[in-house]
Amino acid sequence: MNNTRTLKKVIFIMGVSGCGKSTIGKLLSEGLKIPFFDGDDFHPESNVAKMSSGQALNDDDRQGWLETLNDLGKKQLTKDSCVIVCSALKQKYRDILSRNIQSETKWVHLSGSFEQIFERVNSRPNHFMPSELLKSQFDILENPEDALQIDISLTPEHIIKTIKQKLMNTSEFGLFGLGVMGKSLCRNLANNGFKISMFNRHVDGVEEDVAKNFKAEYSELSQAEAFDDISTFVNSLQQPRRIMLMVNAGKTIDYVIEDLLPHLSEKDILIDGGNSNYVKTKERCDYLKTKGIHFIGAGVSGGEEGALKGPSIMPSGDFEAYNNVKVFLEKISAKDQNGLPCCTYVGPEGSGHFIKMVHNGIEYVEMQLLAEVSTILENLGQNPDDIANTLENWKDTASSYLLEITTAIFRKKEGDDWLVNKILDKAGNKGTGNWTTIASAQLGVPSTLIASALFSRYISFYKEERIHLNKNFKTIISSEMNVTTNDVLEAYQFARIINHYQGFKLIAEASNKFSWNLNLSEISRIWTNGCIIRSTLMEDLVEVFKNTTNILTNPQLIDLVNQYKPSAKKVVSQCILNDITTPALGEAVQFFNGITTKYTSANIIQAQRDYFGAHTYQRLDDTSGKSHHTNWN
Repeated sequence: MNNTRTLKKVIFIMGVSGCGKSTIGKLLSEGLKIPFFDGDDFHPESNVAKMSSGQALNDDDRQGWLETLNDLGKKQLTKDSCVIVCSALKQKYRDILSRNIQSETKWVHLSGSFEQIFERVNSRPNHFMPSELLKSQFDILENPEDALQIDISLTPEHIIKTIKQKLMNTSEFGLFGLGVMGKSLCRNLANNGFKISMFNRHVDGVEEDVAKNFKAEYSELSQAEAFDDISTFVNSLQQPRRIMLMVNAGKTIDYVIEDLLPHLSEKDILIDGGNSNYVKTKERCDYLKTKGIHFIGAGVSGGEEGALKGPSIMPSGDFEAYNNVKVFLEKISAKDQNGLPCCTYVGPEGSGHFIKMVHNGIEYVEMQLLAEVSTILENLGQNPDDIANTLENWKDTASSYLLEITTAIFRKKEGDDWLVNKILDKAGNKGTGNWTTIASAQLGVPSTLIASALFSRYISFYKEERIHLNKNFKTIISSEMNVTTNDVLEAYQFARIINHYQGFKLIAEASNKFSWNLNLSEISRIWTNGCIIRSTLMEDLVEVFKNTTNILTNPQLIDLVNQYKPSAKKVVSQCILNDITTPALGEAVQFFNGITTKYTSANIIQAQRDYFGAHTYQRLDDTSGKSHHTNWN
């Protein structure tokens, strides 16, 4: 891919009138040999007349002017970089100026005291803006967080040198850790026009010149900087520095933070893009806040391909810091069906890593359900090609990324046999399923399907014991299971709805418990593309969650559950009768029966607890909420 666009930037020189914007802008454009435009030249006559009469412009006056300059910047980017001088005193003005070109926009703020600039304005001949209006500009000035701050007391030559050194020769974004995901994200950032710095540690004889060799491997990284020294890596970045950590979760993150801290400055931003535990993310946020460093915990889903072509990203932490990195994260993320980025500010603290954890829990279940469904189809006499064809036919009603890849898996052959038949039946896990199950228990939320999928992986790992026990116990093998492929499809659809109910219920309960104020509709929206659990069901949930936090209260889903439940009961019953293991499908039916039962057997549990431990109980015929105890002997 041609990467020359990484050099194309719109450099906005901003500040109040009289700070020297035009002088610096012209000198910079000459030094960089790129076009220069003075924003004042693009004011409509009505604005010029208004300012000449001593009246300050309001936001309505500026709207069209700002849009004109934004169009100018976009037009220039098709040819080359450029310098545009514009006061841009408010953040919303800067948002208009950089609309749709955020990644190509650079800000330079020329700042000085009112006294300094007042004197300058008074000394300028024939300027249409009287110095009396200067105070109104200072009054509305909102200092930009993401601009290169330049003191106007410096000489023009010094200012130009500083801009060139800190803006043009430094990187916008740093990526720390070049594993599979880190490398893919680097290429994604570079392909989207960002100048990046890449770091990977140096270990003699094990990891040597990783960043340098990676850069040489891909043409899109020609403008990237490669490092194996932390100090030079950090110093290669524009301030405030934005560094994304793509290293193993756990203690490694803490070690990396401690290694980076001596080289960082106040307001720098660290982004943890790994699968970190949300509790640890909150602790790191609090710790780094004492150092003046912002910390963002960002769940990233999509695997190697998603990281390269567009993942789903779930950032959380300090909102001000997110605004400083969102242009990067949103640009590289996948896009939903409306073209919006599958990246959104989730909420405070570790909420981004929490919903990534739940995402992985839902993913565990979706994978387990497809494995169980495939086993049932196999017992119906289908070979892997037949199973692939059946799953392919389900795409119209149950489309998902995991269904798609499972179909492909069953088609893959190695020699004369299907590869899936040669894979050892021991499933691994990296811990997020454990964390989701633990969090569910801590929050008192019955995420039974996630626990079932997790423990199914644990059972699979006891391969030798399973072989031994299989010899001790007879398995009923029926010549014919009394179910159709449509029954299996409907049972699968039933269980998927229950899975998504439980997953989002866990998110909603955590949001209430921790006062995160999470938006379930927005979370489901960023899960409609890029991530592993993207599906048409997820797309439907975007609208469902606009009106409820409980999908089992939605009329359309109620109808579907009622339609699918008979098939789910039939399939699970047949599997039990034929000794076919379907823990997730079975748990979906059991959980649904429990959550929809008006009076459960929990009264007996309470009586037992009161009998042996005097734990008391409440009575149906006493609405006061009073606790009762009985001497049961």
